[in-house]
Amino acid sequence: MRADRIVVTGLGAVCAAGSDPEAIWEAVCDGRSAMSPVTQWDTTGWPRRFAAEIPDLNPRSLISDRKIHKLIRRSDLFGLYSTGSAIERSGLIAHRNTLEEHDADRFSDATGVYAGSGGGTFSSQYDFFPLFDAAEGSQEAFGQELESQVNPMWLLRTLPNNVLCHVGIRFGLKGPNACITNHSVSGSLAIIEAAEALRNGEAERAVAVGHDAPIEPQMMLYYHNAGLIAEEAIRPFDASRDGSLFGEGGAALVIETEASATARGAEVMGEILGSGVGTEALGPLALRADGDGLARAMTLALEDSGLTPADIGMIVAHANGTRQSDASEAAAIQRVFGDETPPVTGFKWAIGHLIAASGAIETVLAMLSLRARRVPGVATLDNLDPEFSNLPVSRQEQIPRSNVALVVSRGFGGINTALVVRAPLPTIS
Repeated sequence: MRADRIVVTGLGAVCAAGSDPEAIWEAVCDGRSAMSPVTQWDTTGWPRRFAAEIPDLNPRSLISDRKIHKLIRRSDLFGLYSTGSAIERSGLIAHRNTLEEHDADRFSDATGVYAGSGGGTFSSQYDFFPLFDAAEGSQEAFGQELESQVNPMWLLRTLPNNVLCHVGIRFGLKGPNACITNHSVSGSLAIIEAAEALRNGEAERAVAVGHDAPIEPQMMLYYHNAGLIAEEAIRPFDASRDGSLFGEGGAALVIETEASATARGAEVMGEILGSGVGTEALGPLALRADGDGLARAMTLALEDSGLTPADIGMIVAHANGTRQSDASEAAAIQRVFGDETPPVTGFKWAIGHLIAASGAIETVLAMLSLRARRVPGVATLDNLDPEFSNLPVSRQEQIPRSNVALVVSRGFGGINTALVVRAPLPTIS
């Protein structure tokens, strides 16, 4: 194991199940799913109508600055809120405010920001629709009226790196940064890249965030046409599973070198031990039945952490409920762990598939599970597919066999990530 420890000192999250990590985790443990009929548009007659949509969303309740709402999308709102929550909980800014000016400047310069973002939304083009109609197919008319009918802030509002920029501006964080748009491994890659930056001496601390808002008409329809959307529930590893459902939100972690956290007396909530990435390079949607890319990612993560399969206490599976992904994921887990497979769970059944935010929020929930020594059950698992009879996944809550978790994320294009995290065990009085 590497000598330079990377510790977690702040967590933040928001999704349909709650506006903080603890509320979301409690909903999962209670077996409550946030799935409900979509309300953002009229879904009457639609083949699929369910998602984990944040109910009664009031943007000002998440971000109070009225001006910033003119410059951000729905997805950015979730990213900024969860990042702000994680930073506040970490005490980073409160500590910096106690420093002399020179030391405070150095602190800001050594603090990075890494954001995992959705690659774009169809709704970002809606500003043009009235003009399309008014122009009646005339490019000349379209061009003449463009400036008067389309919001001049359109470009700034649609930038995929908005969260990255606004977090840096709001908190004065001037260290290394990156915006990652790689489907549903974006959030996990943000954490991985941030941890590597710290290990390589590029920064002393960083905030890593994943955010997305994929619940929109075109996304729902196109994913359904690809055979990926469930009727009303995500049932991972169940014999009757019929697809996945979208969720929306964001999650963030503040991570630091151990020296940085110790110097300011920060509470350590966990540790990033290692990671692995593997791709299958077959096509946009194709997956190998044996889960080769995922198996290699998990093996690399174990090697990077200096651990063996027996050291892993629980696995947070991608568990998106699609038939092929679940089957190949189970095959990959069995290939790597065999008879030493620890308890397996997943969280999408409760909060939906948050796409770019999924890896980040599932890492946050994994750390809370470890801290409480509880592996939440999968409440929608009624009949385990006989094909997965050796997979230790259950509707009932389980106990992790150690304080280490392996968190898996998968995305289009055959990309797979595995992240190994550790959390302190609860103190028994």
